[in-house]
Amino acid sequence: MQFLDHFKPELTIESPGRINIIGEHTDYNMGFVLPTAIEKKITFQFQKNGSDKICHVYSKGYDTGFELSLDAIEISKVEWENYILGVLNEISKRSDKVRGFDCVLESHVPIGSGVSSSAALECGLAFGLNEMFDLGLSRMDIVELSQAAEHTYAGTKCGIMDQFASVMSKEGHVILLDCESLEYSYIPIQIQPYKILLLNTNVSHNLVSGEYNKRRTQCEAGVAALQKNHPEVKSLRNASMDMLNEIKDTIDDTVYNRCAYVIQEKTRVLEAVEALKANNLKRVGELLYETHEGLSTLYEVSCPELDFLVDFTKNHEAVLGARMMGGGFGGCTINLIHEDALDDFVAAASKAYKKAYNLELSWFEASPSKGTSILK
Repeated sequence: MQFLDHFKPELTIESPGRINIIGEHTDYNMGFVLPTAIEKKITFQFQKNGSDKICHVYSKGYDTGFELSLDAIEISKVEWENYILGVLNEISKRSDKVRGFDCVLESHVPIGSGVSSSAALECGLAFGLNEMFDLGLSRMDIVELSQAAEHTYAGTKCGIMDQFASVMSKEGHVILLDCESLEYSYIPIQIQPYKILLLNTNVSHNLVSGEYNKRRTQCEAGVAALQKNHPEVKSLRNASMDMLNEIKDTIDDTVYNRCAYVIQEKTRVLEAVEALKANNLKRVGELLYETHEGLSTLYEVSCPELDFLVDFTKNHEAVLGARMMGGGFGGCTINLIHEDALDDFVAAASKAYKKAYNLELSWFEASPSKGTSILK
């Protein structure tokens, strides 16, 4: 792209991926989640280019870019472009101050591994344009418009967790986020001598957005059935297992299982927060295993590779708990592991995984980090 020859960035933004300790698929059911940003980031460099409407965006990782006009934004056939275009579309509804700009981005967030590279992309772009053009958007505005961009242009009806964690995180803490009220609190996470290890299956069964949206529909069907007896139930957040069991005979088994998982997961998140506050890491680990069991058997968003890696940890005392993380059907497992055993465990898991699936395992440590920010 021609603009690269005379590119002189005036602003650099870092926008992180995220992990979620526990509380999977609960955000769009208005429950609780426990995410944090990680040190894997997308870096954005911006310059104003003096034009009124013409913008250029270039990705170093894909070694490709595109040109767009601010007065002709529409959905692209190229998937990654839609995260950019969706954000610009949402900003245009809130401000008319954006002018022509050039942006070069470089991602160190593993794509397809369940650490939400998409939210990092949306939030980093919105944060940078807000700074450069003085749009007056709050951090919460950036979270909400980035989520809306994912709904409208990327076609995934995600909850608010990913964008919230990407923008609002604080180093050394996880966020207990109430996805109904959007009230949140920072919970210190001190887990030494344990570490958070992500094992990436390096598979992506292309079911995610279709199956993800199907799970939402199934949960909504459960809520509609619950409302006949309990009109106050606006989402599964307000439901209990007793309520669900009252209507068990009126809904199909699949809807029952989906709802049962979400209701049980809501309780696990709150229990995990108390366990973290009490520094009871053993209990946190047990809850991770319980969540994986629910995701695999009740919510059915796991896959053989994820189940294999979680089962593999159960013979290793150094691992307190593990589960699949993210939308499912591939991506990563999150593991709570003693630092002294990390290298040996990764070597053993890699060997076993290669033997079972003829696939390479990749891995990285994750540390709770700060949210989207200007790189000084």
